Amino acid sequence: MPEIELTAGTIAYEDTGGPGPVVVLLHGLVHDASVWRMVIADLSPDHRCIAPTLPYGSHRTPMRPDVPLSPDAVIALIAELLERLDLRDVTLVENDCGRAQSVAVRHPERLARLALVSCEAFDNYPPGLPGKMITLACRIPGALPLLVRTLALKPLRRLPVGIGALTKHPVPDEIVDAWLRPLLTDKAIQHDFRRYNLAVRKNELLEAAEGLRHFDRPALVVWATEDRMMPRAHGRRLAELLPQGALVEIEDSCTLIAEDQPHRLSETLRTFIAESG
Repeated sequence: MPEIELTAGTIAYEDTGGPGPVVVLLHGLVHDASVWRMVIADLSPDHRCIAPTLPYGSHRTPMRPDVPLSPDAVIALIAELLERLDLRDVTLVENDCGRAQSVAVRHPERLARLALVSCEAFDNYPPGLPGKMITLACRIPGALPLLVRTLALKPLRRLPVGIGALTKHPVPDEIVDAWLRPLLTDKAIQHDFRRYNLAVRKNELLEAAEGLRHFDRPALVVWATEDRMMPRAHGRRLAELLPQGALVEIEDSCTLIAEDQPHRLSETLRTFIAESG
């Protein structure tokens, strides 16, 4: 997997190459670009898919300790990545986290369209019980390693306080193991994770929502009908406030639609890109 040195540190990313429309796929906390593996397999024959592993706890290379790490810093990092790779007419897709909303508002110059997939929005930030548990664990000395070790126990992975809250169907153990390993084994990654979560601004996504009212480009909101983390009403609200917004709901899925219904999601994205091209 190639890497690129950015202001905040070194980022690994998958790039399928090719001449097709550029699709940049962003993941959420405590997983990495591999969450998009099945969607990329579907789209890559006729799209250039780029999926960075962001500094959300499953990254392998710690960020620079002298550079602030926060949601705002990750927004700047994503914009810098698009610029450094000279990506244009990008379809920016994000699942779980909400940074793409702020990228679209603050750095729209390289975006052709936006796809928001069951993600943080409005005042649901940090989202649900797992989001609140992560924030608390980052504030209490010694709590974060304990939480991660608990999440790593295979018999507990389907409980609705960790990965089980994000998916309806089990994620393969080898994928979850890879997601959790950096937080389990690297104190510098744990430090990055704390820095990021302790710097959350609770009004960020409310500010982004106001800005999205002026994002007058094709926009798709894809929501899981059985989402436990992201209120179903938020999907409708996002689609309504975006000037060119449309809503697609996907059944038999929770937040990580790329895990639960990857082929349905791939086809939805392909249709959106083709019809708004």
